[in-house]
Amino acid sequence: MKPVVGVDTGGTFTDFVVLEAEGLRIHKVPSTPEDPSEAVEQGLCDLGLKDKATLIHGTTVGTNAFLERKGGRVVLLTTAGFEDVLHIGRQTRGRLYDLFYRRPPDLVPPERRIGVRERIGPDGTVVTPLTADEVERVRRLVRAHDPEAVAVVFLFSYVNPTHEQAVRAGLADLGVPIFLSSEVFPEYREYERTVVTVLNAYLAPVMEGYLRRLQARVGGRLRVMTSTGGTVPAERAIREPIQTLLSGPAAGVLGARFLARRAGFDRLITLDMGGTSTDVSLIDGDVTVTRDVSLGGLPIGIPMIDVRSIGAGGGSIAWVDTGGALRVGPQSAGADPGPVCYGRGGQEVTVTDAHLFLGRIHPSFFLAGRMRLYPDLTEAALRRMAAPLGLSPEALAEGIVEVANASMERALRVISVERGYDPRDFVLFAFGGAGGLHACTLAARLGIQTVVSPPYAGIVSALGTLVAEPIWTYSQSLLVREDEVDDAVLQQVVGRLVEQGMAVLRQESIPAEDVRVTSFLQVRYLGQSYELLVPFGGDLRVALAAFQEMHRRRYGFERTDRPREVVGVHVRLTAPAPQPEVPTLPWDPASERAARLGETSLVHEGHRYRMRLYDRSALRAGAVLEGPAAVFDATATFFLPPSWTARVDPSGHLIARPA
Repeated sequence: MKPVVGVDTGGTFTDFVVLEAEGLRIHKVPSTPEDPSEAVEQGLCDLGLKDKATLIHGTTVGTNAFLERKGGRVVLLTTAGFEDVLHIGRQTRGRLYDLFYRRPPDLVPPERRIGVRERIGPDGTVVTPLTADEVERVRRLVRAHDPEAVAVVFLFSYVNPTHEQAVRAGLADLGVPIFLSSEVFPEYREYERTVVTVLNAYLAPVMEGYLRRLQARVGGRLRVMTSTGGTVPAERAIREPIQTLLSGPAAGVLGARFLARRAGFDRLITLDMGGTSTDVSLIDGDVTVTRDVSLGGLPIGIPMIDVRSIGAGGGSIAWVDTGGALRVGPQSAGADPGPVCYGRGGQEVTVTDAHLFLGRIHPSFFLAGRMRLYPDLTEAALRRMAAPLGLSPEALAEGIVEVANASMERALRVISVERGYDPRDFVLFAFGGAGGLHACTLAARLGIQTVVSPPYAGIVSALGTLVAEPIWTYSQSLLVREDEVDDAVLQQVVGRLVEQGMAVLRQESIPAEDVRVTSFLQVRYLGQSYELLVPFGGDLRVALAAFQEMHRRRYGFERTDRPREVVGVHVRLTAPAPQPEVPTLPWDPASERAARLGETSLVHEGHRYRMRLYDRSALRAGAVLEGPAAVFDATATFFLPPSWTARVDPSGHLIARPA
């Protein structure tokens, strides 16, 4: 069996999980933000797998390029008179009461937005023909701007794409990648279609440069994680980089689902806290896919796993605002210099420093002792920050943790309570390098009775890339009332989209009999400006009933007197991926004593305790731990507060509950 390596690049660490004939191996190296491919190459060299493995990669390169506005130089070609759609948008203010609010700059400035004299009508008929002279005029203008990519967005091209295709043919000799809205996002709503197509073009030069460098560094076959929870070949990720925007968080959700099912849980809220950010999601039997996603103030209308991210991670920096309030994040110390305790020159106190000072992280056992920490540097930095605030360093450290907890609690309520779910009906599945340090406190605040900490919690996102299946998604706009369409028409649309996908699968040599097809409808009440995505198994009545229930759960009401409208059809094609075997631990309740590493002093909620320390690798099934306790492995730490107990299940999970 050729080794398969799942790689997740975070802001602080890059994680590796290797699937090979002998089982699973894990590894972790510091990230290299200037060029993430350096850390990937270093990790593969450490593992002895450079040029020898298939690589499946979750990356934030596209996300960072977008948020930092470091994408490519793009020219936008659009129907004459609609050059400013990208700028006008939906006329919403990001912060309504901020008198000094300035919206982020447009991805394409006015001088590079070119109007093209052509027009397609809403029924697909040609209103204004696109002439050869017009194509030549546009070609000269595009060449003068010397772009790195071109986005073409014409009115109603999702109905009739011929004009967009003609422009691409006329500009082909310029040697610049050209992206058509009729291929990238063939759906109605001009602004959203423009944003998605432009953003895809904006990210393409960055992603191509990164993935080409990565391929040159590591060799072998490369697949890339997508935001929908699937994987695609590197060449497709280069053509459709927008699909990778939230690939890292999506991998974490898939890894959590894979492990939770083996522990017997199928309703869970995930808490993925890394060094830079925290991602939360809800799984009710299966992952939740949404199209209602905004990033950096722009609507990203493509399907994505429903993940909410906040700027609170282990490396998030604590600071005091002008009003004297303690804040945490979104600025992060990252991997270099990192928290003060790393001893690499960092001067600003972080969440990790607070945990170290309070005793929840031990300098001798952090990452199984492979990384040295400097508690004296942390204490000095906390005292410097605490003095002008009139606080003790203990009070400041607890305040930092409390502020971070408040941010995460809000995010957890958004994806549960605000979506119509009672968090008490779920378990909290905590992972990432820092998730286990906050999980029990957050669960108590939400009324959640069970916290699950998986083995090697720090590399769950990398594991998620391994278990992710290849996925292809296709869509078509319809905009028809429920009485204007029937099952036969919808099945025809689904059939066309499936055949479109099968043509791509044949190119990738994937057998048709291995492909699983899932269909969805976008449905709304007539007159609404938003819609919900519901499964479609061939019966429109069943899909509409599911819409009613989903609308009631999400928004608190349903309408029986309002016609419904089918806005679009979506198809997802999935091929199987190899699933790793999770080893079963032998039964040995006495391992609790054998796994003890000693004791340390803990500060918790203003009180001091003696806390036991455990080596997770020595714990076996049936072991029961009583809080306060800290459990260490090679990737993460789990903190069990006073009045909590935890048991080890046969698959190595820590199942924690209030005593």
